[in-house]
Amino acid sequence: MQRRLSGSPKSHHQPKMIDAGFATRNGPPIDDTSDILGPQINQRSLCGEEESSPLQLNTSELPGPRAGTTKTTHSSRTTPEKITMPFESQIFSSTTDNSMEEQRIRRFRMRSPWSCSLLMLSLTVLSAVAFFGIVHSYMTRQIDPQGCKTPRMMPTYIKLIGFDTEHTRFASKYGLYLYRERTVDEYTEQDIGLRGVPVLFLPGNAGSYRQGRSLASEASLYFRDVIKHDQEKLNAGTRSLDFFMADFNEDMAAFHGQTLLDQAEYVNEALAYILSLYHDPKRPGRDQNLPDPSSVILIGHSMGGIVARTVLTMSNYQANSVNTIITMSTPHARPPVSFDADVVRTYKQINGYWREAYSQKWANNNPLWHVTLISIAGGGGDSIVPSDYTSLSSLVPATHGFTVFTSTIPNVWTGMDHLSIAWCDSFRQVIIRSLFDIVDVRRSSQTKQRAERMSVFKKWYLTGMETIAERALPQKDPTTLLTLEDNTNSILSQGQRLVLRNFGKRKAPEAHLLPVPPQGAPGKKFTLLTDQIIDAPGGNGKLEVLFCSVFPLQAGHSVSLLSLNMDLSGGSSGSTRLACKGAVEDIINLPASTRSSKFAFDDTPPFSYLQYDLQDLVEHQFVAVVDKATMPSSGWVVAEFSDSSDAVIQTRVGLGRLLGAGLNIRLPAERPMLTEVKIPALHSSLLAYKLRVGKQPCGESAELFTPLLRQYISEPYESKYFVNVKEADINLHGVAPYMPPHLLEGNSVCGVSFQLWSDPSCHTSMELSLHVDFLGSMGKLTMRYRTVFAALPLLVIALVLEKQFQIYDTTGVFIPFSEALDLCLRFSLPIVFLVLSFVATSLATSSSRVDNKKDLYDWRSNATESVIDFTRNDLLLGSQDIFFWFLIPLFGIISIGFCVVVNYVVMVVIYALSTIRRVLTTRRGYIKHDDPRPTAIYPSLSPRQRIINTAVLLCFVATIIPYQFAYIVACIVQLATCVQTSQFANETKSTSHYSFYNYVHSIFILMLWILPVHVLVFAVWVHNLAVHWWTPFPSHHNVLSIMPFMLLVETLTNGNMIPRITSRLRLITSILFLILAAYAALYGVTYAYLLHHIANIVTAWLVGVHFSNSGFSLRNLNQALEGSGFGDDEPPKVDGHVKKLP
Repeated sequence: MQRRLSGSPKSHHQPKMIDAGFATRNGPPIDDTSDILGPQINQRSLCGEEESSPLQLNTSELPGPRAGTTKTTHSSRTTPEKITMPFESQIFSSTTDNSMEEQRIRRFRMRSPWSCSLLMLSLTVLSAVAFFGIVHSYMTRQIDPQGCKTPRMMPTYIKLIGFDTEHTRFASKYGLYLYRERTVDEYTEQDIGLRGVPVLFLPGNAGSYRQGRSLASEASLYFRDVIKHDQEKLNAGTRSLDFFMADFNEDMAAFHGQTLLDQAEYVNEALAYILSLYHDPKRPGRDQNLPDPSSVILIGHSMGGIVARTVLTMSNYQANSVNTIITMSTPHARPPVSFDADVVRTYKQINGYWREAYSQKWANNNPLWHVTLISIAGGGGDSIVPSDYTSLSSLVPATHGFTVFTSTIPNVWTGMDHLSIAWCDSFRQVIIRSLFDIVDVRRSSQTKQRAERMSVFKKWYLTGMETIAERALPQKDPTTLLTLEDNTNSILSQGQRLVLRNFGKRKAPEAHLLPVPPQGAPGKKFTLLTDQIIDAPGGNGKLEVLFCSVFPLQAGHSVSLLSLNMDLSGGSSGSTRLACKGAVEDIINLPASTRSSKFAFDDTPPFSYLQYDLQDLVEHQFVAVVDKATMPSSGWVVAEFSDSSDAVIQTRVGLGRLLGAGLNIRLPAERPMLTEVKIPALHSSLLAYKLRVGKQPCGESAELFTPLLRQYISEPYESKYFVNVKEADINLHGVAPYMPPHLLEGNSVCGVSFQLWSDPSCHTSMELSLHVDFLGSMGKLTMRYRTVFAALPLLVIALVLEKQFQIYDTTGVFIPFSEALDLCLRFSLPIVFLVLSFVATSLATSSSRVDNKKDLYDWRSNATESVIDFTRNDLLLGSQDIFFWFLIPLFGIISIGFCVVVNYVVMVVIYALSTIRRVLTTRRGYIKHDDPRPTAIYPSLSPRQRIINTAVLLCFVATIIPYQFAYIVACIVQLATCVQTSQFANETKSTSHYSFYNYVHSIFILMLWILPVHVLVFAVWVHNLAVHWWTPFPSHHNVLSIMPFMLLVETLTNGNMIPRITSRLRLITSILFLILAAYAALYGVTYAYLLHHIANIVTAWLVGVHFSNSGFSLRNLNQALEGSGFGDDEPPKVDGHVKKLP
């Protein structure tokens, strides 16, 4: 029974003559096609046989190979002997019997591309719920509060026009500016006022040099208001800071490795030019007694920090011209995106150089020995760069740098987003003050020695409670002689706590002495907390804390050696004299926690806190807390020696229990002021928690302060403070995915610790409750795994294409993308994700076993590089934690949903465009009759024209435009092909046309998902054109990287269906798609740029399959160039079924 052509009244009872051109050239048999196709250029078959048009076909029920195939031809040529080839010829006759082959084909009868099975719909809904749950969690839950104030400034930018093409080849693209604050900095056109220490600010990806104005303004104001009037600092070599700013013209270095290298080369040339300005003997204000500067301080924001580190690896780097680098929100550990090969390669070279330098045993072999690097991160509020990537633990030892979060920095105590970290008022004050403390113009390097610089940075950027924090007390000499009455009752008994609720009760200074426990007492620690500012020795404040020893310290010591005398004996003849030291340098500021406190960054005076281990007080017998108030005044102070057995709680709870029952701790009523809870199991950055602190009734006495909580980890240095705490959101930047291991392989993960300051005078118990916040944890996947959602769907697409080609080579029907996806959901995809989950579990297990067997290596050992594998977290989930195996099926479900949504969105777009095209064609004045005659996308182009166009485009790729631009053009052309084939298939209702449409549609889906890899580099190229920078990038002009895609798209525009492969060669197609799928799963996140090249190989194979059955040869190519086609076809006929309107 013959199928009738719908919509064609004249074809109800008579067969049609068809041309095997569009959508069937070199492809499957044209069955169920009773329409006349548009004129095409015929091609020779693989056997050398020439096909002519039209062909008489017997229509039958199903398409596909038939037994007893016969061919009718109108050519006068002799048909050669039939040769069996691996590619199926496209001309078949109807089947005369119901063979097993036909029964097998019936199972794959064409379904509508719009069809959606219940399974696919269910997974899509589940995917949407998971995806939007993650996004909603990221935007609404576990959000760190931010409290940045906007500073005010009056900027002036002086462009250094002398830094021209004579000094750098980038003079026309980049610029160099000097910042001057109006009404503060003195400068003229002849004298720009270079009288300080040079500092160069480097903006980040698409950033502006103006982002450095906040720091520069604060430097000018602070020098005018403070440093200029401090003669001691001026004598110590402190001078103003001359802020220079590099203008990278908003270049996008994060997306393009060559741009990053260009910027680093430019910065080295800028450094040489800046230093030359100071070496000018005619420079006004030049001090002849001071050495000329030989180095510049670098401050980098975002990718500017990577440029700063790259500077030291470049061939044009001038030795020792940089010794201090401060970076803000800079992704040091790994590139933020891996879409460009040059970016990944540059990162590998830079990080390898730094690791190799610090692996040297001797300083003479380390070119970075005098360099200090500080990385500052904004925390969870940074939605551009994951703050995990700012870690230096895999690059720099603790002697040369560290990573710290803004929420840790004293008097800042707030998280920041990617932009506000460059202008936040409280943060910029800390940065500038730290820079003034490391400046020393008496040295040619303009800075203090490396060890001194590191001490300054630790003082300004760390809390003072870290294990690496340095104490000034042991290095100080006594300065104060404290004289007391012999019968004073102000000496507390051993172990007694000092609590003062008010000052000045006696209307005279009064000292309270706490005896220091004898040395050898295990775990003893001194802590003091007050709401007052602790006064320096000799000051006029209300409170002073002294650490004292009995005077004389040694025989022969004279009172004249002590500069200050504090006599509290009241003129008594019998008195005790103590030699004391002040502790002002070791004061730790803590955010005030009262009933009115809301955030740590509230604009209220901070608490003052002192903390010493017993070994730090080995020289002292007493701690003197001196109330110097002469009138009654408010205030309080709590001081005590506590035992670690009472103050530290080491939990043994595992992650499983935390996920289930949580952790509940009851603190006893008689406890130290500071209680610390250590939870080693809580170390992953992918989990978030809720911590609840129970109420603390204080009875009759008013509480001194409300509970203050500090959450901290030691690597990187991240602390968060919660004032007046009742409930706290706990999230951290600990062990994160895709992060390289620590430079010290043996460093163990300590997990999170909580420090709780509570009023011990209340004498009431307190409860702590910690539970996993499952909904809040979902949002932590967004920043850590955002690139997974770009790579893993490619696995699904590759498997779907493999299934489509497998069925097509077997049956001759190229099923729709949705149908193939439905088939994959029932078998291959579950197996693939199950295998990947097993692989992830195996990798985590094997890694943990290896870690347990490894010895500890010192960072200076030459064996470090050979032992540590810094790429071991590049695979799959990028995590060595076996707990997170479930993320693979979760991401798999989301990826499936993405593919379903993208597929139907593309179909909607194609349908809309084809409708518009049909309407526009009708309006041009054509009347469509009974027999549609669709043509190719470019029917007027001959093979010669197409070859010339392709060759010209390839020449442009090789010389001017990057192949990424050609790829985008190819995607647009492929979309146009999809639009036209969709319209043809809907008009003709032809199975062969539907097969061809499904083919071009699936290829477009593949190309569309690889498109993000190219868009970023294309944006860089467009930006360069906008700034009139014409220098091409050699790495992006590889013709072979785009030629297969161009040839395939060109072939599809001519309506050429890919031939079926009937031999074992069809396994090559499956293998190639499986390789693409495997790579997308294993390395798609870390090395995403290779996804294009693997897809390019797959495309090259498909092009080869197309050409293998097209009769392509040098003779045909010569004929094409001479103006003829690949065969001796007759001119296309134009039938009379279409005519112009009168």
